[in-house]
Amino acid sequence: MVKVGIVGGTGYTGVELLRLLVLHQEAEVVAITSRAESGRRVDDLFPNLRGHYELAFTEPDVQQLAACDVVFFATPHNVAMNLVPQLLAAGARVVDLSADYRIRDAALWSHWYGEPHASPQLLAEAVYGLPEVNRKKIAGARLVACPGCYPTSVQLGLMPLLARGLVDPAHLVASSASGVSGAGRQAKIDNLLSEVSDSFKAYGVNGHRHLPEIEQGLSDVAGQPVQLTFVPHLLPIIRGIHSTLFAQLRGGTEDLQVLYETWYADEPFVDVLPAGMFPQTRAVKGANRCQIAIAVPQQRDTVVVMATIDNLVKGASGQALQNMNIMLGLPEDMGLQQAGLLP
Repeated sequence: MVKVGIVGGTGYTGVELLRLLVLHQEAEVVAITSRAESGRRVDDLFPNLRGHYELAFTEPDVQQLAACDVVFFATPHNVAMNLVPQLLAAGARVVDLSADYRIRDAALWSHWYGEPHASPQLLAEAVYGLPEVNRKKIAGARLVACPGCYPTSVQLGLMPLLARGLVDPAHLVASSASGVSGAGRQAKIDNLLSEVSDSFKAYGVNGHRHLPEIEQGLSDVAGQPVQLTFVPHLLPIIRGIHSTLFAQLRGGTEDLQVLYETWYADEPFVDVLPAGMFPQTRAVKGANRCQIAIAVPQQRDTVVVMATIDNLVKGASGQALQNMNIMLGLPEDMGLQQAGLLP
C-alpha cells in the first residue's frame, strides 16, 4: 500500500482528498496534520467520513511525514515552500496543491504573492502537474505543483488552438466563474450565503494571482509569449467553474470540432462534447473531469471555447490524486472513476 500524508487536512481540498482516497485501492492515509485541530478526530470535523477513517489530526512532524511515500500539501501558499525541502531530502515525494511551486520565476512569484520565496532552488525542478501536458515529466518527478482551478480550465480550453497556431496569442480573453468553495474554508464576510446568494460579480479584474500561472502554461504550449485578459467571477454555487474563452482566429479551414476531439481522444479526464452541446457545472460536480465545447458564432473570426470543471476535483484534489497515480506508476484513473452528480 502507498502510505499517504496530508498537510493541512481541514480545508476543502484536504477533505476532498480524504473523500477520494477512500475509494483508492492502493493508498492508505497514515498522517493528516492541522495545528488548529491537533488531537481531534477527522470524522468529528467531517462527519461524512465516519466509518472510513480512524485518524486524528496531528501537529506537522517532518519525520512522520517523511516516512510517507507521497505527501500532499493542501495548504495556503507559503506553507509548502518551507517544509518541502526537508521532505525531499528525506526521500518523500510531494504533490503541492498550493501555488508555491507553480510559477518558475521566483521574482514573479514574489510579485504576485507579496513575499520572498523560501525555496527558490526547487522551482526549476518542480513539475507543473497538468497531466494533459506533462504526463511523462510527472512520472519521474519528486515534486509536482498541482495547477490552480482557473488555470486548469483555461489551459485545457485554449491549448489545442495555441499549439496549432490557429489563434492570435496576443489577444486571448478568459471570462471565468467559480463557486464560492474556491475561496477556501475561511470565515470571510464576502463568502457568507447572504452575500453570494442571488448575486453574480467579477473580482480581481485588475490582477489575479492565477494570471501569471495561466500565461506561463499557455506560452509553453504556444512556443511564444501569450497575453491573456483574465476576468474571474463569483457564482452563487458551492462547486464548479465555467470558463468562457475567446480568441481571434488567424484563418485556415481546419475543423475545430475535429481538432478538439482528436486532441483529447486519449485523455481519460477531458470530455469534448458533441457540436451544439454546451457544458454545465452540475454535470462535472464531484468528478475529475473537464467538459469542453467549441463554437465559432456567426462563422466570424472569433472562436469561443467553454470549459467546465469541479474546482475541488479536477481543479484541485482530483488532479492531485491523478498526479500521484502517474508518479507511482498506478492506473491514472484509480480512485477517480466517479461520475458527476446529478441533479
